[in-house]
Amino acid sequence: MRQPRQGDSLWVLGDYYTFKLSSAESIGALAIVELTAFPQNGPPPHVHGREEESFYIMDGTFSVLAGDQTVEAGPGALVHIPRGTLHTYKNIGIRPGRVLVTLTPGGFENFWREIGEPGGIDSGPPVPSEGIIQRVMALAPKYHLEIPAPPH
Repeated sequence: MRQPRQGDSLWVLGDYYTFKLSSAESIGALAIVELTAFPQNGPPPHVHGREEESFYIMDGTFSVLAGDQTVEAGPGALVHIPRGTLHTYKNIGIRPGRVLVTLTPGGFENFWREIGEPGGIDSGPPVPSEGIIQRVMALAPKYHLEIPAPPH
């Protein structure tokens, strides 16, 4: 059992990730991560080649791109992203929002562990480390992650 605020935590691209269940603990079946997303933040559009990803919104309002559809999701909403689908999310609220992210199968959470930075949530997001974008792009193939170039 993990209580609130329990679990290894890292800053990942300006958001705070708390690892609630790892793939190692589920024999590879899944991973569950509690994400605290800060206003106007979210990852670039991307595609998972291996995992399905689901977002359960616990607090806040998010814009979620799934394929060619963008939806607004608030507390209690669940957005499921099938593998191979271009997607992203963005906290469109004025306060930090919280999302429970489920990955099936597990394993992708290790990408976040590789690019994340230590620190407590109360200290606020650290200044992005030098070369973070290059690290993300270098690790992407290892985790079957595709980050398409933005349209012109």
